[in-house]
Amino acid sequence: MLEVLRGIFIPFLGTVLGAATVFIFRKGMSSRVQRAFSGFAAGVMVAASVWSLIIPSIEQSASLGGLAFIPVTLGIWVGFFFLMLLDKIIPHLHANDMSEGPKNNLSRSTKMILAVALHNLPEGMAVGVALASLASGENLISSAATLALSIGIAIQNFPEGAIISVPLYDEGMSKKKAFIFGALSGIVEPIGAVITLIIASSVATLLPYFLSFAAGAMLYVVVEEFIPEMTGEGHSHTGTVFFF
Repeated sequence: MLEVLRGIFIPFLGTVLGAATVFIFRKGMSSRVQRAFSGFAAGVMVAASVWSLIIPSIEQSASLGGLAFIPVTLGIWVGFFFLMLLDKIIPHLHANDMSEGPKNNLSRSTKMILAVALHNLPEGMAVGVALASLASGENLISSAATLALSIGIAIQNFPEGAIISVPLYDEGMSKKKAFIFGALSGIVEPIGAVITLIIASSVATLLPYFLSFAAGAMLYVVVEEFIPEMTGEGHSHTGTVFFF
C-alpha cells in the first residue's frame, strides 16, 4: 500500500512544486528555459515508455511466441488514437499556439489548464498500470523501476505546474489562487493512476495491452506537444540536448 501511495502521489507532488514557483518568480520562464524543460520532459517520457511500459509488455506476452508483438503493437495504436480523440474533443492550447489569444468561449488560462491535464492523463495511466504490474507478482517491473518512473514523471511535471501558475499571476490573479489552480491542474494524474490500477489489477491477463496502451498515449503527447515546443522559435539545440 505504501508503494502504491508513493507511486501515485510523487508525480502529483512534482506539479505542486512547479506551481509553487509562482511565489518565487515574478515573470514567466524564458523561451530557452521552456525549450529545455520540454526537451527533458520528452526524453523522460520516451525512456519511461520504452523501459517501464513497452519492454515489460513484450516480456509479459512471451507465452505467445512469435505473436508476442501483437499486444504491444495493438496497445500502442489504441493508446495513440485514444489521446488523439481526446485532443480533438477537449479544447486546449497546443505548444504552437500558446501565444495566441482566447478562442471560442474558453479563456486562454482555461485552455492552458486543460492542456496540462491532458498531458497528465497518460502519465497517470502509466504509473497506474506499472503499479498493477508490480502487484501482479510477475517480477517484470521492480519496485525500484516503478519508483524511478514516478520520480521521472514528477520531474517533468515540475515545469507544467509553473507553466500554469506563473502566467495566471501575470494576468492579475493572486499568487495563492494561481498556485491552487496550477496544483489542481495535475489532479487528473493520481485519479487516472488509481482508476487504471483498479482496472488493470482486475483483468491481469490484459496487462500487456494496458502497458503498451499507456506507452502509446505518452508517445502521442511527446510527438504532438513536447517536440514542437522544444524545437520552436527558430533553430536551437537546447531542447535536443535536454531530450537526450
